Amino acid sequence: MSYIKKIHATIDGKEVEVDPGTTILKAAESVGIKIPTLCYLKFMTPEASCRMCMVEIVGMPKLVTACSFPIADGNEILTKSERVIKARRGVLDLMLSNHPNHCFDCAGNGDCEFQSLCYEYGVKKTSYEGEMVKKPIDDSNPYFTYDPNLCILCHRCVNTCEHLVGRSAIGLSKRGFNSKVSAAPFQDQWINNMECEFCGNCIQACPVGALRPKNRSQYRPWEVKRVESTCYNCKKECKRVLLLKDNKILDVVADPDSANKGRLCNKGRFEFYDVQRPGQIAVLEAKDIERAREALKAQLDVE
Repeated sequence: MSYIKKIHATIDGKEVEVDPGTTILKAAESVGIKIPTLCYLKFMTPEASCRMCMVEIVGMPKLVTACSFPIADGNEILTKSERVIKARRGVLDLMLSNHPNHCFDCAGNGDCEFQSLCYEYGVKKTSYEGEMVKKPIDDSNPYFTYDPNLCILCHRCVNTCEHLVGRSAIGLSKRGFNSKVSAAPFQDQWINNMECEFCGNCIQACPVGALRPKNRSQYRPWEVKRVESTCYNCKKECKRVLLLKDNKILDVVADPDSANKGRLCNKGRFEFYDVQRPGQIAVLEAKDIERAREALKAQLDVE
């Protein structure tokens, strides 16, 4: 039997013991220390593009990204030092420089990771004053809306589509302040994308309100009841959560900790659209509408 020597280090004074190659982010999670992220996704190779997870390794001249940097034996890591806090505030300040600052009007209010981090680090407005770039909202998709003005270009939606879903239906187009997520290969509207399966996994990956389902404006996260459910459309039996308000399904999200890596197909996520409005969106076959309605009613156990 081969023996793997463990890595021993400290994070904020806490001792950690992990396998070689473990990132600082995962090592910190193992001892209950939370490091903020925006571009990081659990099931994918880290991109380290947002720089929110930067931490300090005592003795090293530069900060490193915790999501991608492997912890080394003897490391003394600080996640809340003065240098780290200043760097994170600087990242948020830059992101806010071309981001609308009207959270109360945003459908993502109360369910926005960017908003939460700005609040946590005391970044209320940007110090980079200037004219903001205004981009047209894409409302062409029958299930969700893309607002490039709210997009922080974290690539989570793009990476989800490419690496988790395996479609590469969307990508980053243009440059600088004009950058936005577009239907690949860089179509003007998302609805023109022939590769898109309308699964909506990109929506759940979005940490802000840039990608949002059509029903998102009808509720706030504190208003809905969450009902755990199992999708019945195929034998995979994916885990999902139904979001209810007044005994009506307003949204469906995937269970992020499910064996299916937090994914759902079009039927699993948007079936209730077709059940409630079968004449508007014809994705489900007509013969399945009644079956789906009865199955959803059974799961909800409501009249």
